[in-house]
Amino acid sequence: MSIFGQTKGTELEKQIAQLATGEAVGGAMYYALAKVAKEQFGLDDVAKEFIELGNQETNHGAFYALLNGRYPYDEKSFWQMVRGLSKAEYKGEDNVNLLADKLAALGVDSEAVKQVREFAVQEKHHGKVTTSIIDKYAPKDEVDNSGKPVYVCSVCGFEYTGDFDKESDDYICPICGCKKGVFKKQ
Repeated sequence: MSIFGQTKGTELEKQIAQLATGEAVGGAMYYALAKVAKEQFGLDDVAKEFIELGNQETNHGAFYALLNGRYPYDEKSFWQMVRGLSKAEYKGEDNVNLLADKLAALGVDSEAVKQVREFAVQEKHHGKVTTSIIDKYAPKDEVDNSGKPVYVCSVCGFEYTGDFDKESDDYICPICGCKKGVFKKQ
């Protein structure tokens, strides 16, 4: 039996959504603690343990999100999301570099700014990897999306192609989790 969307529309949907968010935040928390343990206290072994805990928390969050049907599990929607994600990753490079510029202007430590610039390079790499996956595995006989409206998440750059009005008011960006209201028609 598939887990995908099993709790969507049930009395458990809200609780599962909260668990998905909590576990995702927990993953980030453990990664942050790993960085502190390693860089502030030289506790490399503790950092490795926290990274493993962060990986598990992130996996839990993904599982709960899938139970609620937050991510697509039909082939067409799957590849539409991967394409939107790929575009967002490329845009992420510019957005993260702008953030680095703002951090530098605030006088934030130059090593922190350097790390953020490295994240920008990684965002571009994510775009390249997802594009490569699309080129290698996505079906070639897709419906032509030219002429269809495109809605862009103003927070992360994810692109939604098609009739956005058909999405419910509680639609959230599959990448950053922001509400439908942050999307702007391109």
